[in-house]
Amino acid sequence: MKAFFKRIAWMRWPLALALLIAFAVHEGMSDAWALIAHTGPILLWLVPLHALPLLLDARAWQLLLDERIPLPALWWIAVVREAVGRLLPVLGIGGEIAGIRLASRYLADLSRVSASVIVEVLVTIAVQYALAVLGLAILCMTLRDAHGLPQLIAWGLAMSLPIAIAAFVIAHRGAPFHRLEAMARRWLGADAKLDGKRLDHDVRALLQRPVLCLRAFAWQLAGYVLGSIEIFLGFEMLGHPVSIAGAVAIEALTQSLRNAVFIAPAGLGVQEAAIVAIASVFGVDREAALSMALVKRAREFVWGGIALMLLRFVDARGERISSQQRQT
Repeated sequence: MKAFFKRIAWMRWPLALALLIAFAVHEGMSDAWALIAHTGPILLWLVPLHALPLLLDARAWQLLLDERIPLPALWWIAVVREAVGRLLPVLGIGGEIAGIRLASRYLADLSRVSASVIVEVLVTIAVQYALAVLGLAILCMTLRDAHGLPQLIAWGLAMSLPIAIAAFVIAHRGAPFHRLEAMARRWLGADAKLDGKRLDHDVRALLQRPVLCLRAFAWQLAGYVLGSIEIFLGFEMLGHPVSIAGAVAIEALTQSLRNAVFIAPAGLGVQEAAIVAIASVFGVDREAALSMALVKRAREFVWGGIALMLLRFVDARGERISSQQRQT
């Protein structure tokens, strides 16, 4: 069964790549690349800009850890989490597992670290719904004719809402991690000292601090909204400006759709189609929208590549230190 799910996970990549290629060919890849080439190296400024949303996201995680890990450490772990979660062929949990492993090097309490990540994921679900509602509100307030797109997104949100509510209820009132303790140990490593009962208790303890969860929610939401600066500046550089409200709506709804179709690895095809469809509603031609989608994808791979190289370096260093300690 495990081998079957691994094959399914790997098969998602060629299917998603085929979808992306078909979409790019249909929309005119050559014209989009020509616009990027015409705009020039100024687009490179969008790469370091992504550090700011990640910093706010790391701050939200730091609050859930009661500030027991320094913010710079959590920031670089957040970079690795995003890279692993988006670029590696796993079903949406790889980034969180990598985050737990790395954060446990700074805080030995594995249960506390794991609980903070689990609650952060639940907070992220709430943030995604808030973003989607914000994007829908902007669409409905600023546009008379959105070609049925708001209704389609609203239906999607309504259909997925029961799953999100069930996740919160199970985490708050159930004992899922006690039952999944053996599986969690396989994910985190054979030497992981994870107590499922305590993990359930730590998760509930965090969820019973609504002010803390609300503060984490606010920091995460601010990070996602700040991420819309990439859309705003990107279209400005490409010569097809959108309003700040339009940039927020494009970023919010793109992120929501990408996370909703989580089975597509790295959101390949889904993210590009969402940007083109939503940007066109705000008057951006499809060529410029596809150019922005390609720029955003390139930035994602640059950040992800750097993060994964750092992760490899840190893991290799940790292995050398462990080897030296065993020899002495």
